Amino acid sequence: MRATGAELVVRALEAVGVRWTFGIPGVHNTELYDALASSKRIKPILVTHEGGGAFMADAVSRVSDGIGTLAIVPAAGATHAASGLGEAFLAGVPMLVICGGIRTDLPFKFQLHEIDQHKFLAALTKRSWKVATHAEIMPTIFEAHRLAVSGEPGPVFVEVPVNLLLFVGEAGDLPAYAPPPPPAAPDPALIQDAAKRLRAAKRPAIFAGWGAREASEELQRLADMLDAPVATTLQGLSVFPATHSLHVGFGFGPAAVPAARNAFAEVDCLLAVGTRFGEIATGSFGATPPANLIHIDINPSVLGANYPTAVALPADAKAALTALIAALGNDAGAEARAASVASLRNQITADKDAYRAAWFAHDPGERVNPISFFDALAERLPEDTIVVVDDGNHTFLAAELLPIRRAKGFIGPTDFNCMGYAVPGAIGAKIARPEAKVVAIVGDGAFTMTCMELLTASRNGVGVTICVFNDGELAQIAQAQRIPYARATCTTIEGIDIAGVAQATGAAYLALARGGDSGAVLDEADRIAASGRPVIVDVRIDYSRKTAFTEGAVKTNLARLPLGAKMRIIGRALWRRVFGAK
Repeated sequence: MRATGAELVVRALEAVGVRWTFGIPGVHNTELYDALASSKRIKPILVTHEGGGAFMADAVSRVSDGIGTLAIVPAAGATHAASGLGEAFLAGVPMLVICGGIRTDLPFKFQLHEIDQHKFLAALTKRSWKVATHAEIMPTIFEAHRLAVSGEPGPVFVEVPVNLLLFVGEAGDLPAYAPPPPPAAPDPALIQDAAKRLRAAKRPAIFAGWGAREASEELQRLADMLDAPVATTLQGLSVFPATHSLHVGFGFGPAAVPAARNAFAEVDCLLAVGTRFGEIATGSFGATPPANLIHIDINPSVLGANYPTAVALPADAKAALTALIAALGNDAGAEARAASVASLRNQITADKDAYRAAWFAHDPGERVNPISFFDALAERLPEDTIVVVDDGNHTFLAAELLPIRRAKGFIGPTDFNCMGYAVPGAIGAKIARPEAKVVAIVGDGAFTMTCMELLTASRNGVGVTICVFNDGELAQIAQAQRIPYARATCTTIEGIDIAGVAQATGAAYLALARGGDSGAVLDEADRIAASGRPVIVDVRIDYSRKTAFTEGAVKTNLARLPLGAKMRIIGRALWRRVFGAK
């Protein structure tokens, strides 16, 4: 067959099920965009910045069965998209990037956008390709897609030179797409070893991450069989429903909420599923798993990387948990733990109630108490709601105070920890799941990074609610500064006109100045979003009470400092508090 490279790219994208591309057309991909315009299956979406487009693509992959896809120009398009690629790479999120390339049929150097993109992207992708002929285009995209969704997922990058996109060439017989094979079955001997340890444990517990997102039902069944409390990572917050009586919250170490700290205090066997035990998940590595640690992850390189394991089981989470449930059978050791089961569940409930009561007792002054906002929001969230957060203090408030009930119902930046995710992430999630309610919670600092993507929402009739926690500073860092330094530097945000942003982007604007008004304001936001118009809720939030995560992580980091450095920091902070910071 003879066809342009652009036509072949679109055929390949259609074959792997792509429904949207995100990006900006330029000199090196206009032919591709023209071919996309003729597709009956794919809608190209113009974004205001390729970084926002990458976050949108990331969200599409996180909340749906499809793969988020970028269509970008070389060099600047790739560097702009890099933050989203890095986020997807460290989070294990598949993404397909189709990038135009400089001409390969000319003898000239120093062409427009001429850099070695593949060296630059090596640390941000699972692999990159540069096709040389028309016949390579479809097989390469198929191979890239298979790699992106196989094993631990991640982004992949395919460069197609502009001359191939533009000109007709010989493509040969068009290949058919073959999906990747299912993951290998877990090792039966390791499954039996894990089952034996869990059966013998007096206080088993489960720690689940994003890698367990397809195994929510198996997690619930296993928790009930073992009467085991379940904590999650931040990214994996949605893998276990907050309404379950054994759910304890985010994390389990000193930076976790009381329900998690108490439930995990005497754990003698920990089953960790789909987690790397990264810095955020462990509260700056303050959490200490027991020696009897069973670690399941599809990526063998993470097993035992941070904590020694008794059983290291490289496997898909759903397959491994299914096998583990079968191995435990009716004898999960529950009888030996029967006396403490009711006490455990009652303690979890009591600890959660006490934590909420402490937040309600907090005086927010003239601002909105976070618990009053999150309670009003929770009352208005259907089970299939998608909550999108950013990087900041609001992230941990949401993790501690907002109950998430369904897998893939909570997404945000984690290990790469990039500010600016929430606004475009919410737009991408709503595009992929138009039937679901999508609410973003974002700090004012992170909002300023990508707020112009609300133009993308307005142009495409994407009705998302963006709740901006507006306190006038980069709160998470400012709090971390004030504890050791007794002052904050370069974290005050001045001059933001959020209503002006709404006017400039076609979004509606609602102000929320008092906690008691949360319900009425959120109801109006729902009404507007349902009409297909994005809406900004400007929440005058009170951040004066610290989250359990912030307090715990700061203490953990301070405790591990050398004595001399610790005394210097403490002495400086005390001096400034007494005599005033300068």
